Amino acid sequence: MKKILIIEDNNDVRENIEEILELANFEVLAAENGKVGVTLAQHHKPDLIICDIMMPELDGYGVLHILSKNAATARIPFVFLTAKSEKEDFRKGMNLGADDYLTKPFDDIELLDAVETRLKKGELFQQDFDKNADGLSAFMDAASGLDELKSLSKDRRIRHYKVKNNIFLEGDMANALFFISQGKVKTYKTNSDGKDYITGLHETGDFIGYMALLEGSIHKDSAMVLEDAEICIIPKDDFMRLLYNNRDVSTKFIKMLSNNLLEKEDQLLTLAYSSVRQRVAEALLMLHSKQEKSGTPNESISITRENLAGIVGTAIESVIRTLSDFKDEKLIEIKGKKIIILNVQGLVKVRH
Repeated sequence: MKKILIIEDNNDVRENIEEILELANFEVLAAENGKVGVTLAQHHKPDLIICDIMMPELDGYGVLHILSKNAATARIPFVFLTAKSEKEDFRKGMNLGADDYLTKPFDDIELLDAVETRLKKGELFQQDFDKNADGLSAFMDAASGLDELKSLSKDRRIRHYKVKNNIFLEGDMANALFFISQGKVKTYKTNSDGKDYITGLHETGDFIGYMALLEGSIHKDSAMVLEDAEICIIPKDDFMRLLYNNRDVSTKFIKMLSNNLLEKEDQLLTLAYSSVRQRVAEALLMLHSKQEKSGTPNESISITRENLAGIVGTAIESVIRTLSDFKDEKLIEIKGKKIIILNVQGLVKVRH
């Protein structure tokens, strides 16, 4: 049973809404002012909040502002009740993150339609989308099905890149978001001596290039294909619509974009402050973990020594020597360019 919170200082209006929603089989919480409403929202985490704008002590704008600052309540769909219809009131509410409006007076059908529509939109983006081309397509199609996003581009270009092709270069102006539909990609920076160091390894299901889009700036690194790849290109305008035109869409899309971000930060810190031996072990474990997540845990790691050195941040010769040591210690096996991990726990001990 869906739980709905009503925040309304007029007793008659509040009781009328409460009665209609209970008859429609919703669980209803009711608050007579904004302060009580905020407390109930924080404690009960309702599925939807219906809130009057003009209230004493704390008005509807204040309620939405407070709840939007709390991670536990920021995603709750929020519908304003207002007796006013001036454009500035609507604009202020939408800027604060309101999802919809009901203008008083309204009948029971209008109320229930608004509630059910709002809940359906919320449920649509609670589902998980596969991190592949089909999942991205399903997400984009779901987003474009919303009234606010009808103009979302249907032309999602797929480009094919060969090994060592660059997708974008450091210093390029960001004009699109890139989704790896198939293949592997490295991002890297070039220092003043002309040497490259890797800032990230990305594979099927990952997005790249979005930080520069969010900042409205140039790319801080380059992206090069490690394996033949299919890249879905999402134009900048579509990306911005996904983020700003609908709160449900932006919440879900941001979660998709930030996949493994904290994990990546931890790995980069480890690589930055550990010995070469520890860093090589960490890099191998990271690559092994990525392979497990892709469903091929037993497959050997295929990476050039140059790229491995780029991840570790050291000379190729140091990487080769360390790999040779690991081989002698029976931690790995080397077959050409492929590295087979024989002892995961042994590498974990080296890392620490």
